[in-house]
Amino acid sequence: MRGMELSLNHTQKLRLQRALESLESFSSATNSNASVTVADSIPVNQEDGVLKGHGTTDLDGEVVATVCGVIERVNKLVYVRTLRARYKPEVGDIIVGRVLEVAPKRWRLEINFSQDAVLMLSSMNLPDGIQRRRTAVDELNMRSIFEENDVVCAEVRDFMRDGSLQLQARSQKYGKLEKGQMLTISPYLVKRRKQHFHHLEQYGIDLILGCNGFIWVGEHVEIKDDMIEDEPTPTKPDAKSNKSQISQSLEEQEQTYTPLETRENICRIANAIRVLSTLGFSITLDVILEIVDLSTKKGLDIHEMLGAEFCVLVAEKEAERRSSSTQKKR
Repeated sequence: MRGMELSLNHTQKLRLQRALESLESFSSATNSNASVTVADSIPVNQEDGVLKGHGTTDLDGEVVATVCGVIERVNKLVYVRTLRARYKPEVGDIIVGRVLEVAPKRWRLEINFSQDAVLMLSSMNLPDGIQRRRTAVDELNMRSIFEENDVVCAEVRDFMRDGSLQLQARSQKYGKLEKGQMLTISPYLVKRRKQHFHHLEQYGIDLILGCNGFIWVGEHVEIKDDMIEDEPTPTKPDAKSNKSQISQSLEEQEQTYTPLETRENICRIANAIRVLSTLGFSITLDVILEIVDLSTKKGLDIHEMLGAEFCVLVAEKEAERRSSSTQKKR
């Protein structure tokens, strides 16, 4: 188990071990032919001219696995896909990152990868939504958009020559994330899906499952799709009107706050994700909601979700769900 360290008593250890063993039996039954460990022989037809890929080697005329994982075949290529690997980015991945540096015409982001990612000023929408060329004034005002330690959501656009990533945020659903928590989990727990943005209406929460292992749980923000076209340069306003507008905006920001109920929902959902990460379960929206409902039915406080007893209950419930689903298939 990763993330949290659980202090289990003897009974809880036995219950958890029993639940994990049943889960392992279900997974081994479904992937018995595809899963391999180190030094396992991979059955191939040598007459077809097999191409040995990642995680394989040739030993005494046999193709042998060098890592633990699942056998994948693409035409003549045979390779082993590791189950617990570092984040391997692909074009189109939805990621959550933290700004490390504001450089000329770009931001440098930490995305849980071996190299930092780059978000160019020209690869994102301006705050006012105007579609126009970036000017020197925009470059000077970059810190008003993102600054150091800001949490940003973006999409992988391309790979640069040095191996780093180039991001883009040309949609209103991308941009700065506020009023929430960013969680760090193992990237292999987040599977690539069609939808990584989730709005939990019953809780008033936005959930973003980043492919890089960074997960955002925050207050819901309405996405504005109205884009402003090119407009003529506006006239310069008076200094007094600027000061009044600034004072009004500061007062509005002070009045806007996250309600207590929403903050509790954020913490409850975040703890559900922490429990899943500790047990090594895949992070999906359905499983997260099930854990939140389980904690509510048990009448547990938010901090009690991180206790050893609740983690054991989650493992036992997952084992029951897997067993019932396999019986239905039969």
